[in-house]
Amino acid sequence: MRKILRLALLAILGAGLVAGPASAGSRIKDIVDIEGVRENMLIGYGLVVGLANSGDMLQNAPFTKQAIQSMMERLGVNTHDPTASGLIDTKNVAAVMVTARLPPFAAPGTPIDVTVSAMGDAKSLLGGTLLMTALTGADGQTYAAAQGTVQTGAISASGASGSSITRGVPTAGRIAGGAIVEQETGFNFDSMSQVRLTLRNPDFTTAHRIAEAINTAYPGTAVAENSSIVAMRPPAGQDMASFVTAVEDLDVDPEAPAKVVIDEVSGVVVMGSDVRISTVAIAQGNLTITVTETPKVSQPAPFSQGKTEVVPQSTVKIDEQKGKKLMLVGGGASLQSLITGLNALGVTPRDMISILQAIKASGALQADIEVM
Repeated sequence: MRKILRLALLAILGAGLVAGPASAGSRIKDIVDIEGVRENMLIGYGLVVGLANSGDMLQNAPFTKQAIQSMMERLGVNTHDPTASGLIDTKNVAAVMVTARLPPFAAPGTPIDVTVSAMGDAKSLLGGTLLMTALTGADGQTYAAAQGTVQTGAISASGASGSSITRGVPTAGRIAGGAIVEQETGFNFDSMSQVRLTLRNPDFTTAHRIAEAINTAYPGTAVAENSSIVAMRPPAGQDMASFVTAVEDLDVDPEAPAKVVIDEVSGVVVMGSDVRISTVAIAQGNLTITVTETPKVSQPAPFSQGKTEVVPQSTVKIDEQKGKKLMLVGGGASLQSLITGLNALGVTPRDMISILQAIKASGALQADIEVM
């Protein structure tokens, strides 16, 4: 499996080396975000009803019982009577948290998806219906209202003896288009005199190239403030929306820093084309120590009044792979040279991780290492 993974990785890298440099032209809209144009997080607390005896146990979830009482009061059902209140005992209701993302410029009446997650000890939300729940933003205002049937996509079954089987997460689900936007965020984009583009991968060279591309098409409209921000103003007589639309389609060659990304869990190593190493010698080998226990029965001579005992017998074997020679990598070696050299040593992806970390520790790797 590791060999297949390594060969696939090298094939991808090799294809990139043959095709050309990694820094191909990209549209500005693919490498930046527009400041202020973003999603907003919404959250709400609600009740899911209609569960098949798989909801919260009210003795263990008093907040669920309080929510039921509050809802019944709003619907005109008197629950102030202590006797009646004490009779509320159902497992068909679950308290849930409802979350959603409000898209930028979403108008009232726009449907959005919501996620429903159980708060108490409910076993499953399958088949339940979320009652109308107000979704509020960080400012405490209500921006949407959610209601609908919860779809979990999970399967859960149990037997009379207590055995059960579950596939997926039955205590969390989604309602497609389950919320309706009630009000806009009030962000007036077209009235802005200046917008700022935020680079997703901050870099001074990329920011300068973006400003240069915009000024080439629209002279004197953009300036790179730093490695992350490019500020721009629309030319006279053009509105902001149409100006941003035109700017988004301009091509720019983004500059990526030399970086090596390592996933130690799966053994995946990804290196950019700008990775360089100084002159360094590399040797790699595996040492395997095997200890084998072979119990031996010791039988005493007849009439010797001795005891039959099991005597441990150990065999220790040391196996060191041969043919692992010292490899010299010249200064300024490219990614292709480095990969070719490491493959000559016959290293596995996990061995490659250790070698790259050792090269970085020696100061010979001219790139950042990011371990995931």
